[in-house]
Amino acid sequence: LLDTLGDLRNSVNVALASFGYPQRTLAEIRSFVGTGARNLCRLSMPEGKDNTDEVLAAFQSHYKDHCNIETGPYAGIPAALEELKDIPMAIVSNKPDYAVKELAATYFPGIYALGEVAGTPRKPAPDMLYKAMAHIGVDTCIYIGDSEVDVTTAHGAGLSCLSVTWGFRDEDRLRAAGATHFCHA
Repeated sequence: LLDTLGDLRNSVNVALASFGYPQRTLAEIRSFVGTGARNLCRLSMPEGKDNTDEVLAAFQSHYKDHCNIETGPYAGIPAALEELKDIPMAIVSNKPDYAVKELAATYFPGIYALGEVAGTPRKPAPDMLYKAMAHIGVDTCIYIGDSEVDVTTAHGAGLSCLSVTWGFRDEDRLRAAGATHFCHA
């Protein structure tokens, strides 16, 4: 739905710089996203460093106030959601819950949004998905995502997955993860 890579990169790089670590490119950040902020920070750190908690805290501190600087909807998303407005929808993301809720309220008001929160295992565990489905009152859905984690989440929940190719991963990586249904920009 949203291109968040620029703001994720910026916040990771602010966190890395605070420890004197090298900066990461947009392509590197793209390859690291999908499994939560902790893993994003861990993968972004130089090999052999073990202060993930501190880097994560620095990332969270910056991202909290800067998650919507370069972020915006992918082309065509607002119009597509307007066409689908009568269908129950929810947003489930491994990004921090505060950012997911803020961004959803800004760009997709009225759509239930859930990010990573304590006590609910993040994707690829289906728990977040089940929680969102219960909130919007559905017992089945088509899961739409842009990463291997999304394909695995849908399969783990026993749901069909529509993989979009304009997000974090390209079709080859999605296909390698088991994706079978695609939507192209």
